[in-house]
Amino acid sequence: MIVYEKAELEEALRAIKSTLSKCEKAILNLKENSAQYTLTIRRIDALGISVELIQRELDRFTD
Repeated sequence: MIVYEKAELEEALRAIKSTLSKCEKAILNLKENSAQYTLTIRRIDALGISVELIQRELDRFTD
């Protein structure tokens, strides 16, 4: 199992949150039921999961 340092996790979280924010803004300009819309929705879901998982790992540093 790979062990990540707190700084690495914080930087990854920052980058993922930035990408998530951009996707959430982009979805507003996409046509519903288009391929790009569906892809962006799935990407938003995946990024949300990533944020949660990284946050769990970061919480271990404070415990």
